[in-house]
Amino acid sequence: MLALYMREMKLASRAGGSALTGVLFFLAVVAAMPFALGPDIGLLARIGPAVLWVGALLASLLCLDRLFQADRDDGSLDLLVMARDRHMLPIVVLVKCLAHWTAGILPLVIASPLLGLILNMDPLAIGATALTLLIGTPAIAFVGAAGAAVAVGLPRGGVLVSVLVLPLVIPVLVFGVSASYAAVNEPDPFLPPFLILTALTLFLAVIGPAAAALALRYPAD
Repeated sequence: MLALYMREMKLASRAGGSALTGVLFFLAVVAAMPFALGPDIGLLARIGPAVLWVGALLASLLCLDRLFQADRDDGSLDLLVMARDRHMLPIVVLVKCLAHWTAGILPLVIASPLLGLILNMDPLAIGATALTLLIGTPAIAFVGAAGAAVAVGLPRGGVLVSVLVLPLVIPVLVFGVSASYAAVNEPDPFLPPFLILTALTLFLAVIGPAAAALALRYPAD
């Protein structure tokens, strides 16, 4: 599994541009908010966690369709699907999801504190939002694997992947933003929405790769 993870990271580095494209899109979404909402600095600070979460979510959807595309092009996807030990396919998908998150989504989490300064967020809100993004964004990769597996054989499947994945990650967005707001609003408890967000990520870490493996294997059956 470690060798597979390293292989996926090397492929991501050779492809290049996906992480930078996601960060630039993230920056564009955040930078557009002050122009759209006006010069109210207090309003920007209040809605900052939601803006960062929505920007990170949309940026994460950009390259989900490439999750299995390279394997399909070189024929290795067929070998994985037709392998005798079928119980390994969900684990392989899980490793690919982790590599995809590391290469394409983790840079968004790293960039979020800097972008929070654009929105005039205080340090506590920036830290809480970055922590919730770190815990919650892997769920986007796990759900995205199922969408990418459904659309892997379709032309222009990127739009279909976004349409399939976006409604399924709304609970992650809701609890991620709720936990971020609770960290700065004194009466609201931070721990319950944060624990629910963590539970959603762990749940989708099981369901997402299993659903993706089933979608990949179905044509072979």
